[in-house]
Amino acid sequence: MTVIALPHHVRRHASVALGTCLLSFAAFWCAQRAAHVSMIDLTVYRAEGATVRAGGDLYALRTTEAHLPTTYPPFAALLFTPLTLLDPAAVRTLATAGNLALLVAFVTLSLRLAGHARAKSVWWASAAAVWCEPVWTTLRYGQVNLLLGVLVLWDLSGRPVRRWAGAGIGIAAAVKLTPALFAVFLLAAGLVEHARGGRGGSLLRHARGAAVAFTGATLLAAAVLPYDSWTFWSRMVFETGRVGLVEDTANQSLRGVLARLLHSAHPGLWWVAAAAVAGVLGVTVAVAAELRGLRAWAVAACAVTALLVSPVSWSHHWVWCVPMTLLLATRGRASAVAAAAVFCSYALWWVPHGPGRLELHQSGVQSALSALYTGAGCAFLAALAVRLSRTSRNA
Repeated sequence: MTVIALPHHVRRHASVALGTCLLSFAAFWCAQRAAHVSMIDLTVYRAEGATVRAGGDLYALRTTEAHLPTTYPPFAALLFTPLTLLDPAAVRTLATAGNLALLVAFVTLSLRLAGHARAKSVWWASAAAVWCEPVWTTLRYGQVNLLLGVLVLWDLSGRPVRRWAGAGIGIAAAVKLTPALFAVFLLAAGLVEHARGGRGGSLLRHARGAAVAFTGATLLAAAVLPYDSWTFWSRMVFETGRVGLVEDTANQSLRGVLARLLHSAHPGLWWVAAAAVAGVLGVTVAVAAELRGLRAWAVAACAVTALLVSPVSWSHHWVWCVPMTLLLATRGRASAVAAAAVFCSYALWWVPHGPGRLELHQSGVQSALSALYTGAGCAFLAALAVRLSRTSRNA
């Protein structure tokens, strides 16, 4: 076996990047501890696992001082049961370390998808990404967003063995329903390719694999937790109000933006119409990108679309800003800098928010600040659509 030695300057640059990343992570860890982060969602996950082990009513659970309920499908609660084997302090430490490792994996898969997965690029990007608001908030709450993102990108990066294609998406959707849009995207792309005379078989198999994995995980949960599964799929899945107040400034979906703009907690048909249009156009753009060989752009477009049309997309769900910004950086510095400025500004927290439903009384400027992520997502889809239309005309 031939060993290829890397040039000294390449190894030196990679070492500097790694060192910078480790320092950034250490500073981040200290900052989170100094801020006395509660990791409140992680506490809910652990309580869900304890409820499963005790045979309790999962969707009657209320935990923490905020009396937070269970909102994920029952399969997620099954995955949370190991958290009960450790004390809360150990769980928080492992969750923080695990999320930092997942961030590196998320960045690696994002750059691999974009064709720029050099080691020093991964370390530099990870060192910066940890400070953007969605990632900060994900670790602050002990959320699972990075885990779900890694599952989806692993599935779509071309690395999994074919027989496992779709497994990542299916499992992610069984934990949290939003990633199911990636299966819809694959199905739509496969059908369009087949209608155009192509085979479309690999895309359709990928979509089928996601559906099988989702179904298998859901049936497993139903076998172990029949009552909770019936409760969730027959009732709780439709009660989006359980997640939180729709007008909350942290809700960076179209529904949240419209609620604040209309000064109403019930945007009604305005949201239904906006979500339908955004969903159709977003998936169309993602499919068009996929069929032109732009898998990375297609994945980012699908992720943004899912965040826009979901009834509630908390700011920490927007960890997909990481691959989106890295992709933009491959096209030009200005757009990437603009995206980084949006997601690192924490501007959505500059507006009145908190008890008293202050978001329903925001001014025009305040409403604009609290719609930054949604606006950035719409701008990304629009820019990609323009790019695709231009390449279509030039073809």
